[in-house]
Amino acid sequence: MIAVVYSGSHYAHWRLADKGKTIASFKTNGINPYFNDEKHILQLLSKNINLIHHAEEIKRIYFFGAGASTDELKRTIYNALSAFFKHGKVTVEHDILAAAIACCKNSPGIVSICGSGSNAAYYDGKKVKPNNYGLGYILADEGSGNWLGRQLIKGFMNETLPENLKTKFVKRYDADRTNLLEKVYRQKQPALFLSSFNDFFYDNRDDHYLQNVIKKGFSKLINTYLLPLHKQHPEASVHFAGSVAANFQDHLYEVAADNNLKIGTIIKEPINNLLTYYSNKN
Repeated sequence: MIAVVYSGSHYAHWRLADKGKTIASFKTNGINPYFNDEKHILQLLSKNINLIHHAEEIKRIYFFGAGASTDELKRTIYNALSAFFKHGKVTVEHDILAAAIACCKNSPGIVSICGSGSNAAYYDGKKVKPNNYGLGYILADEGSGNWLGRQLIKGFMNETLPENLKTKFVKRYDADRTNLLEKVYRQKQPALFLSSFNDFFYDNRDDHYLQNVIKKGFSKLINTYLLPLHKQHPEASVHFAGSVAANFQDHLYEVAADNNLKIGTIIKEPINNLLTYYSNKN
């Protein structure tokens, strides 16, 4: 039996499979070594009935996650998974490789994640070429869920949010300046809080103001990361993975076309493609 995991900071998507047949499909809280130590990860695993039931049967674990960007950070996840799955061989890689495999399989391509966070890289069909992107929710993450959340909160704080949206925002979140600043600057994992406003964008996706915010985010993502990568690899197709890219793909296609960038595929959740890929290898 194998376990394939694709984790953002918010949720981790799990698939357990045996001989090509899916045994279990579920979500847990996200596993990110920037925010979670080994003890926390073990506690999370120990609370899931599917994992408890199948832990000894699982022989291979393929984990891909946000934050798994250095050997030290990968080791945090590796140690926790190895301790829990005592009979399993564990592989831990960054989520951008998962997106690349899900979108491109064994073919080269330029891949961008745009979900809770954002990132981009060139994939040669086997490995992701290292770059200086993926700087996180404070320094980067253009166009992502937490970037959108920041713009929404700033609009509310600066009183540039249109009155109709301000009314909806306050009613939905019981929002005021004090509690928003408290949650952004004093609570743990502010990136999760910022990305929690994605539903507001989706539920009000016909609003012209929010559409412009979304397109501005995509424009920043494309101009900062995708166009430089495309200049280096003009023959490569461009692919996207993640909830923001998928939920607002009409705007993404529009902004990409404005920048003479042709999109190959957009995948909301790479986990199913990953499961197929690794099921065929086992």
